[in-house]
Parts: sequence; C-alpha cells; structure tokens
Amino acid sequence: MINLIKNIKLNSNDFQKFHVLVIGDLMLDIYQSGNVSRISPEAPVPIVNIENSFERLGGAANVCQNIVSLEAKCSVIGMIGNDRSGNTMKKLFNENGINSNQIIVNDLRPTTTKTRIIADDQQVVRIDKEKIFPITNSEENEILLNLKKIINDINVIVLQDYNKGLLTENLIREIVKISNKNSKPIFVDPKFDNFFAYKDVFLFKPNKKEVEKKLGFALNNIENINKAAKKIKKQLHSKNVLITLGENGMLLLSDDSKYLKIQTRAKKVHDVSGAGDTVISTLALFYTAGYSLAQSTIIANIAAGKVCEYIGVAPIKFDDLKNTIKNHIINEL
Repeated sequence: MINLIKNIKLNSNDFQKFHVLVIGDLMLDIYQSGNVSRISPEAPVPIVNIENSFERLGGAANVCQNIVSLEAKCSVIGMIGNDRSGNTMKKLFNENGINSNQIIVNDLRPTTTKTRIIADDQQVVRIDKEKIFPITNSEENEILLNLKKIINDINVIVLQDYNKGLLTENLIREIVKISNKNSKPIFVDPKFDNFFAYKDVFLFKPNKKEVEKKLGFALNNIENINKAAKKIKKQLHSKNVLITLGENGMLLLSDDSKYLKIQTRAKKVHDVSGAGDTVISTLALFYTAGYSLAQSTIIANIAAGKVCEYIGVAPIKFDDLKNTIKNHIINEL
C-alpha cells in the first residue's frame, strides 16, 4: 500500500487552481478552556475558571476550513441565523478567504452553535444551541439557484450532512441532477436521515455507526464490512463507497469493484471531532487534483489521524500534512 504514495511530492501550489464547493449544515464551534480547582458548593459539579476562549468554523464550515488550509479555493452554500453567531461565521469565512456569498440568512432559526467547556485538556460539557427542522421549498429553490450561479466556477462538490435540516431529500436529488449534468463529481458525508437519498453520486462516505444502523448488521469482521460496502454501492448506484471504521481504519470499494482496506494512522488520539470533515475534504481535493482515488483515500486517512492528535475541531494544514506523509513513508519503508 505504501507503494501507492511513496513517490508523492507535495508542493504548496498543487491545489491553488482547484475550487471546491461545500454544501451542508454550517455550525459555529466555541471553545472555552480553563482549569478546575474545586467543586461547586451549589451542586456536585466542577467549577471551571475560564482562561481562554476562541471560535472556529464547524460542521460543513470545517470542511471549508480544511480545504483552504490545504491552499485550495472554497465556496460554501448553507444557512445561518440572523444572530451574533451567524455574524461571527461570516467574519471567519471572510478572514479565511472562503466565498460565502451564496449563504442564506434565516430569521426563524438560530445559527447552530456548539460551546465546549475544556478543563485541563478534557472536555467537561458541551452546550448546543440550535433548532432542527427541514428548510422550506422556497429555501430549496434559492439554494439551487445559487448553485447554478456558481456551478461553472467549481471543480467538485462536497455534501456534508449533519441532519440539521438543510439537505432535504428533494434538495439532494436536485443537487445531484445539476452536478451530474455539469460533470461535477459529488463526494458525500451522510448522516442517518436521508441516508439512501444520495443516489448516483461519485463517492459516498458513511461511518461504521451509520452503516450498522441503516443496514441492520454489525461491521465486526472484514466479510461484513465488504458486504455492507457492496450493498450500499448497489442500492445507491454510487460509483465508489468509503466506509470509515474509527480505530479500525477505512474500507474503499471503488468503481472497478476492488476493495482497499486501510489501517488507522493516529498516533495519539486526543479528540476525534472533525476527523470525518478532514477525510472528505482531503479526499475530494486530492482526487480533483489528479491523484488516484486509492492514493487520495490513503492520504485522507493519514490526514484524519493527524487531526485526531489536536484538541478540538481543527483543520489539517498543508505543511503538517506534507510532513506527516513524508514521515509516514519513511517509517513504512
């Protein structure tokens, strides 16, 4: 397997000419970190003395962050609320060079916001602010109109579904029609709802938990994992299926019906948050840049292992990925 990537030499301008469009559920991640020195007298809970606070793009927006961190162009289509978190997201998009002109602002729902309280490098609690319900028909039409405006300027589409209501079954179907008509490959990171709505896409990337729930059997051996990938590929008419298996790596079933099993590459797992975002963004970008799907999958696996070493949702940076791939090759040879 190492032979597939041993001759790869990344340059900082490899991806600058490529433009990725991300469509999905946008979130703002807020981190407040500090230390615990005592238990509250009001309830048996720790008192966290906050020393640092910062905000990051989360959900589908983290896919965007990963893409620009690898120095490619990125545009985003999604929905935010008319609130402080939404304004913060627009600011972060602008600061990171992400084109957010096609975002819809909704007065009826807040921007999905996740606040994580970190004490002594451990997450103590997460506070979510959101309202989950499907977007309206008029909002679907607005998203499709925005997609048509930008379709000729992009190379590939990533659909990042967190089941917050943006990617309805009808919207998924129409996005696929438009993308296939314009020869733009779609990479999908699904969730439980509308799992089987993603038909005729280039690559479908569920995780182990999602597959087990939707297919009704455990992925506890390679035979069942292969069986699941084959069943999904047939039912969705997807050209390629990639099942992520957590600490057990990934399995790729490609268009030529060949299986590729890849072991996980995380050395020190601090936080798996955002690893799936890193996989789909790295995979789509490398494939678009001309790497084979097998090469792109191996690199995406290495990238996901690297971000698991970070605390909190964090994108993979170009230099980090380049050095990690280099070290990986040296260690394997």
